[in-house]
Amino acid sequence: MGRLTLAVLYGGRSGEHEVSCVSARNVVRAADPERFSVVEVFIAPDGRWWVDGKPVWLRLDRMGQAVFVADGREILCDVVFPVLHGTYGEDGTVQGLLEMVNVPYVGADVLGSALGMDKGVQKALLRDAGLPVVPFAVVPATQWERDPLGVRAQVESLGYPCFVKPTRLGSSVGVHRVDRPEALAAAVEDALRYDLAVIVERAVPDPVEVEVSVLGNDDPIASVPGEIRPTRPQHAFYDYEAKYLDPQGAELVVPAQIPPERAEEVRTLALRAFQTLRLCGMARVDFLLERDGVVYVSEVNTIPGFTPISMYPRLWEASGIPYRELISRLVDLALERWRRRNALCTTYEGGRRIRMEGARG
Repeated sequence: MGRLTLAVLYGGRSGEHEVSCVSARNVVRAADPERFSVVEVFIAPDGRWWVDGKPVWLRLDRMGQAVFVADGREILCDVVFPVLHGTYGEDGTVQGLLEMVNVPYVGADVLGSALGMDKGVQKALLRDAGLPVVPFAVVPATQWERDPLGVRAQVESLGYPCFVKPTRLGSSVGVHRVDRPEALAAAVEDALRYDLAVIVERAVPDPVEVEVSVLGNDDPIASVPGEIRPTRPQHAFYDYEAKYLDPQGAELVVPAQIPPERAEEVRTLALRAFQTLRLCGMARVDFLLERDGVVYVSEVNTIPGFTPISMYPRLWEASGIPYRELISRLVDLALERWRRRNALCTTYEGGRRIRMEGARG
C-alpha cells in the first residue's frame, strides 16, 4: 500500500475543545511523513468543519474514503484519526458518521465509544463483570430537580468525601470533590451544566493514582503502569488545571513506583476492562490504589490525551513503542478492523452472500 492520506479530526463541540487542539498538534507532528499525508480537519465549537481556513463538508456518497469538499475542491482521505475528546467526538457520534460512509478510523467503534463515554453505564458493566469499582450512584438532572432530599440521602449512604462528575465528559471538566453535605448542591448544579446526569463516587482516601495504556483489537497489549502525583496543595485532586494549565501541577512517574505484583494486577485489569467494554484500537485505563493494596478501576478513556505530557503516549514510549510508531500502529489497527468488517455480509438474498462494497485488498 502506498502513502496514505490521514485526516486528523480535532476541536469539536465539547468542554474539552482546547485539550483536543493540543493533542491533535502532537499527533500531526508525530505522524510519519513517509507513510502519511496529513489533512487537518478542525471542528469549531459551533460545530462547523474547516480545512485550511475554508468551510468543509463531508460527502456521504462515496464508500471507503472520506471525501471532504472545501471551496469546490475534493480532498480524499484513506483513514480518519478522531482526536476529539468528550461529547460529539468520543461518544460514538463521529464514529457513527464514519461507519455510515464505511471509512476506516482510529479507535473504538460506536458501541465502545458510547460505553467509554458514559461513566455510569461503564462502571455498571465493569462492576457486573467482576472488576473492582468504587461505590457510585448516577443522578439524572430530573431526579435532582424533583427530589433533592432523596439524592442527598443517596449520597449520604455513599459517604463523604465524594466526587461529583458529569457522566459524559472527561479531562476533569465539571468535577468537584465534596467534603461535606453543604457543598453538594453547588457541585451537582455545576456538573449538570455539562451533562444531563452526574455520577457521584465515594472518595478513596489518599489514593495512589495509576494509569495503563492499552493498544490492540482482539489481542490487546498493556503498557507499563504510570503514576500521577499532584505536587501543589491547591490541587485537591488531579483536576483540569493540574492536567493542562499548571506545568508543575503534577509529577508523572513512569514506570509507577508500586510493587511488581500490583503493577501486574493493574495491567491485567486494564486488559479485562478493555475487553469488557468491547473496545478496539486504544484506551487508557485509570486506577485508584488504596495504601493497603486494594485496587479500583477508576475509568476508561477511549480517546486518551496526546498532549506533550499525556500519559498514553508516554507509557508506550516507556514500553518500547515510540510516538511515531504508535501512530502507525493505531492506523494499522484501524485498517485491520475495517477489513474484517468489510468481509461481513450485509444482506442475504436467496442464500447468496453480499458483502460490503469498497473493501480494500
